[in-house]
Amino acid sequence: MKKIIFAFAFATVLWSCKTASSLTASSIKDEVQVNINLNDIKDDKVLVTVLSPKINTDEITYHIPKTVPGTYSEDNFGRYIDDLKAFDNKGNALNVKKTDANSWSISNAKTLNKITYFVNDTYDTEKGKGFGSEDIFSPSGSNIDAGKNVMLNTHCFVGYFSNFMTTPYKVNIAHPAALWGATSMTDQDSATTNDVFVTSRYAELVENPIMYSKPNYTTFAVDNMEIQIAVYSPNGKITAEGITPEMKKVMTAQKHFLGSINTTKKYSVLLYLSTMQNDAQGFGALEHPSATTVVFPEMMPNDALTKELKDVVSHEFFHIVTPLTIHSQEIQNFDYNAPKMSEHLWMYEGVTEYFANLFQINQGLIDEDEFYTRIAGKIENASKMNDTMPFTTMSKNVFVEPYKTQYLNVYEKGALIGMCLDIIIRENSNGKRGILDLMQKLSSEYGVSKAFNDEELFAKITALTYPEVGNFLKTYVSGSTPVPYDMYLAKVGVTKSTNKTPTNVFLKGQIPYITVDQSTKEINIIPNIELNDFYTSLGIKGSDVLLAINDKSYSLNNIYDMIMESEKWKENDPITVKIKRDGKEQILKGKIKLPYEEKDGFKATDSKKTALKEAWLKG
Repeated sequence: MKKIIFAFAFATVLWSCKTASSLTASSIKDEVQVNINLNDIKDDKVLVTVLSPKINTDEITYHIPKTVPGTYSEDNFGRYIDDLKAFDNKGNALNVKKTDANSWSISNAKTLNKITYFVNDTYDTEKGKGFGSEDIFSPSGSNIDAGKNVMLNTHCFVGYFSNFMTTPYKVNIAHPAALWGATSMTDQDSATTNDVFVTSRYAELVENPIMYSKPNYTTFAVDNMEIQIAVYSPNGKITAEGITPEMKKVMTAQKHFLGSINTTKKYSVLLYLSTMQNDAQGFGALEHPSATTVVFPEMMPNDALTKELKDVVSHEFFHIVTPLTIHSQEIQNFDYNAPKMSEHLWMYEGVTEYFANLFQINQGLIDEDEFYTRIAGKIENASKMNDTMPFTTMSKNVFVEPYKTQYLNVYEKGALIGMCLDIIIRENSNGKRGILDLMQKLSSEYGVSKAFNDEELFAKITALTYPEVGNFLKTYVSGSTPVPYDMYLAKVGVTKSTNKTPTNVFLKGQIPYITVDQSTKEINIIPNIELNDFYTSLGIKGSDVLLAINDKSYSLNNIYDMIMESEKWKENDPITVKIKRDGKEQILKGKIKLPYEEKDGFKATDSKKTALKEAWLKG
């Protein structure tokens, strides 16, 4: 999973027909058959009918997941299920008792033929105040907008019967001909109004999201892998064709970086763009073995969206390595309603995030300075978290406090752990091997269908590498000692430096200089705030209204364009700003004066370590 907070501080700126006809009593009983009706949507609810397998007990429980792999939060998807009923093969209702937020117990289960229920969507109830509690993280949630879009994360719509999780599933989805389902699964029905998908077990179904919308997709091949990019843009702002060239460039580089470690034949990127008005509020992505679901704001400028999409999909794609190929028993036999978590989030999320950055310098997509800037940012972010909390302990207990609030450190300290391990392996192998080599060996040792035991992984890694790796894992990953990052970076000749860097013109840390008048959509300079050099050099004052910059008008409708354009500004370039002060318009002209701040960074300073550094970054 990758959670993204877009312009967090600007939040206060922007907002102070086939139905059940195929499900008959004569259906094959060694599978769970599901019918989802997208033709008759009322009040954003979808009817689901589940024909049960043959049941030999007097009572059976039907579950909707409490959590799903990759979210690391208890979301209780069952709270979006309404009016669950059970029937025998004569149509008689059976007694149903709801036993918890996600489970329904059915009596006289030997006579059970089918259950029916309605599914509510999650996007239009989100408030953006915190995911895993009140809100569902949008990429793992659902959208139901009749005739326009259905984000069908399968765990939101389909559950499982106790003790039948390994039973095959056959899912029939009736839908309008105008809506096309983007997925990595193969549709076994040639009709334009019905799709049929078959999976070997429930877990396989859960890992295959489907997004229904009017066709807006592209496909391309990278080596022997088929890539599908599908987009839902409610106002038609973004097309799959528009973002595909950059996505192809990045995913080709990723595939080349991984080499033989990846065996996925088809991979889908399902991009949902939110209007942010009674719509999705949680931005980021959720990984699957052959797909990723992504949710971003539609109002983002195209360049910014493409940049963020590349970084997010880079992270999710590398989950092909871990935990989707290399994982523990807890993930192999995932319990959707009583989950037991693995100790090794440092690897599942941390190494994945490290790869998402390393491959870019390795494949020439970014330069050394940018890579070091990213590393410095992760060190800074990790320093704000609990640096003495053992990572394995946090990982094992990530659902509860005080560990839950430390989860985001998997993207910071977790990635840095991966970096340090990479450097240790490079140093001990004279640059010939790194952490990618380790992951390739672990992939061969285990794999998609063979899991490791949590408590045995460190010993296995040590056996495949060096004693120094084992000591690091014991001291800094399962231990409480803070990692001395400077010491490990020095091994490859990289040392600390202080750099004076330009910062965002419209933002100081997390505090904005601007706000929006909701009634007029005008952009206002916040009054009674100390303004930076950009404003003072031009004579801009608090309470001024920003109307235009360099003859381009701005308002709430395109405020993100203004923010992203400012990132391209250069010191002393000429600029013209149109403002309104006390009801009168004025034109202010001058030169751009950017605000600066000193930031800790890194640079290569030891030429004796150049060969090892090059092996680390380019090997």
